[in-house]
Amino acid sequence: MQNIVEFHIIGRLGKIDAAEKVTHISVAVNYNRREGETWKSDPQWHRVTLFGKLRDRLAKTTIGDLVRITGRIGQSSYKVEGQTRYSVDLIADGFAILAKAKGRPADGEAGE
Repeated sequence: MQNIVEFHIIGRLGKIDAAEKVTHISVAVNYNRREGETWKSDPQWHRVTLFGKLRDRLAKTTIGDLVRITGRIGQSSYKVEGQTRYSVDLIADGFAILAKAKGRPADGEAGE
């Protein structure tokens, strides 16, 4: 039996940082939490890495679009000034536009 770890994010597209072969995006998700008698929104940002054809699909998006991203979770380490630092990487396998930033549904973009 194969063991896997996956993620699934539905959120709003933020910063897009494209390089030659990889693109990193930020996606905002909102969690509601209760503080006393009131509910507050607790937005959190997640950095996701895209490669290949998913980068082409990203070209059809704009900041603020509602997107669904699925993928795998990886770990990496690197050295900074002699100290080893560790990170958790969200690597996208699927990317879909659910709604455009102005609230319009995405035409034909539901597939991964």
